[in-house]
Amino acid sequence: MNKKVLITGASGMIGGIILDLCLQDDRISEVVSLVRKPSSVKHKKLTELLVEDFMRYEDFQPVFENIDIVFYCVGVYTGSVPRDAFRKITVDYPLALATVLYKHSPGLRFCLLSGQGADRKEQSKLMFAKDKGTIENLLSKIGFDSFYSFRPGYIYPVSPRKEPNFSYRLFRGLYPVLKLMGKGFSIKSTELARAMFMVGLEGASKEVLENGDIVDVIRT
Repeated sequence: MNKKVLITGASGMIGGIILDLCLQDDRISEVVSLVRKPSSVKHKKLTELLVEDFMRYEDFQPVFENIDIVFYCVGVYTGSVPRDAFRKITVDYPLALATVLYKHSPGLRFCLLSGQGADRKEQSKLMFAKDKGTIENLLSKIGFDSFYSFRPGYIYPVSPRKEPNFSYRLFRGLYPVLKLMGKGFSIKSTELARAMFMVGLEGASKEVLENGDIVDVIRT
């Protein structure tokens, strides 16, 4: 296939797993990772671009030619930053990148890590739901060859980590119960990453993949 991939958020839980999958897969010949600081990952396929401002990409535009797949995994936990910063990270950052990419690689497949409850009517009083719905709408309208939004429920971290807040510590403890509630409520980090990776390579039958749809991707 010789696919060229761009990843944002490779230092995070899901983006990091997707990066590993890309580097291990022979169908992908080149990986461009947008990072704030250099990582310890070294690979002949990998090019890391240090980005100081995720609203400006003038210096990197030649690298954006012939991108086939984008995995956008940058995000921020609700309550961890002020309201304006949350919207900037959730809406403005991905839109700025997508707008530049469309000029250079309009035929790419854009895979967005969104979240359960995203409101495409943009009427929710919940900041998370409204902003996630807003960016889904904006990216869907840009005109890429294909766009997919992934809306996981609770993401169970397969690798140990320090949980960001009490809610995540609580959900981690409740994960055995969530598993019993069915495929619509939770998913392992490795499963979500693999599903995004597979859709990036092969596409999917629908634009929005809810938690159950994501689970189905890796089980079919």
